[in-house]
Amino acid sequence: MNQSDATPRLLITAGPTYEPIDAVRFIGNRSSGKLGVAIAECAADAGWSVRLLLGPNAVLPRHQGVEIVRFETTLELESLLQTHLGQSDTLVMAAAVADYRVCRDQFDPETKLRRDEAGDGLTLSLVSTPDLLYGCSKRARADQLLVGFALEPSDRLIESARAKMMKKNIDLIVANPLETMDSDSIEATLLGNSDRGIVCQHSTPGVMTKDGFASWLIEQITPFAIQRMHR
Repeated sequence: MNQSDATPRLLITAGPTYEPIDAVRFIGNRSSGKLGVAIAECAADAGWSVRLLLGPNAVLPRHQGVEIVRFETTLELESLLQTHLGQSDTLVMAAAVADYRVCRDQFDPETKLRRDEAGDGLTLSLVSTPDLLYGCSKRARADQLLVGFALEPSDRLIESARAKMMKKNIDLIVANPLETMDSDSIEATLLGNSDRGIVCQHSTPGVMTKDGFASWLIEQITPFAIQRMHR
């Protein structure tokens, strides 16, 4: 059977990144990875081949059909995406990736910074991390579907999500409010990029559990994924 006749191969990222300050401290966020893991499990239930790139302190999938590869930092995730993107048909970037990391020449990540060494205060020098989703869009094949997430304030949710989708040059984006992070529920809108041949603006039927939303999202993106595979 040709790959174009098969079910899609999903590469999905989930969970936070931890950017080390020293051997015991880090800059992180409150992402639990619940949503990305739920999407991975629903895709596996639907027959997709699923590889999950999973960040630290994130919930683990229960589905035995989900292949798990772990990462901690943004740079580690970047390396994994470079390795695995070419083996997938659809990429879903659900991870909460840090925008900044600590400048590596400031502290030694292999040792613990003692409080008496820092004095009365500590100033961290931060540098930008790579834009992983944009990097993937530049390397992606024409037959791959790219799906991103936009976690934004409710009052400018759709506008900000659409701008992010266009800037990163991806096919679809899930616009969801800030309250989604570390919550068990979600109310979101899926937007398509007409410049990439996808016309779509579908909202969830009200507030859903993350498990329910994951099933809804897989149903929404499956036709686009299969269509893109036949390019």
